[in-house]
Amino acid sequence: MFTVVAGTGYTGRRILSLLPADSVVGLSRSAVDTDRDVHRFDLDTDTALPLELSGGYGVIYTVPPAGDPPDARLQRFLPMLSPERFVYISTTGVYGDCGGATVDESSELRPSNSRSARRVAAEGLLEDWARQRGTALVIIRAPGIYGPGRLGVERIRQGIPVLADQDANPGNRIHVEDLARCCVAAMSKDTPAGVFNVGDGDHRSSTAFTSEVARQLQLPAPPQIRLAEAREQFSRERMAFLSDSRVVDTRKMREILDVTPLYVDPAEGIRASLSGD
Repeated sequence: MFTVVAGTGYTGRRILSLLPADSVVGLSRSAVDTDRDVHRFDLDTDTALPLELSGGYGVIYTVPPAGDPPDARLQRFLPMLSPERFVYISTTGVYGDCGGATVDESSELRPSNSRSARRVAAEGLLEDWARQRGTALVIIRAPGIYGPGRLGVERIRQGIPVLADQDANPGNRIHVEDLARCCVAAMSKDTPAGVFNVGDGDHRSSTAFTSEVARQLQLPAPPQIRLAEAREQFSRERMAFLSDSRVVDTRKMREILDVTPLYVDPAEGIRASLSGD
């Protein structure tokens, strides 16, 4: 299926690279270093698509919500489209703080911050739109995304403290290459519409992940501080992220989306990221 990738940032560029050049086009607000066909398009201001789309096509949407719910960008963009399939990258943050319990795609949505609340609203907007148009909607709920340039190396070099591992919650993450592969799989007509949690299935804490990055770089591990001290030192946004606790079930990704992550061990994903792969 011909695919339009709306948003060619960190994840979008990798999606472009996985698809044959003659079957994909990107939409981007700024110039992109890629050998794929990318058209300049600003979701915040442009009122018409910069290309003609006919026949069966699908859209992979990688752009975060703008402003308060509902998502103004999506509201502007959707009337320009008539796709057979729409893939939306959301977040596992929509489940909120679950006290370390396991969540799957049927779990209640209880966002605990404004960023996740915007995603819940965007999902609802898309579900209504897709139902009215008869478009197959696939929602990819992604956890923390890492990869080349997304390992927090500078923070490690600066010796910025992390939460003590005994106080840290379970982690959920995915390598950007695996997230891109999930999005490509979601474009297949064999993939049923619906929601898919994605992730590497490894739930070691963010502290353990950061320590592994430091080890591979042969840098001192960041100092660890206990929860009470972290509440005094860390920003409200960082504490909100660290306080949400859940284990994300990704069986549906493996069994129905039919994607097994390349990097099920974060150590391997970190190694590949540091080598630039």
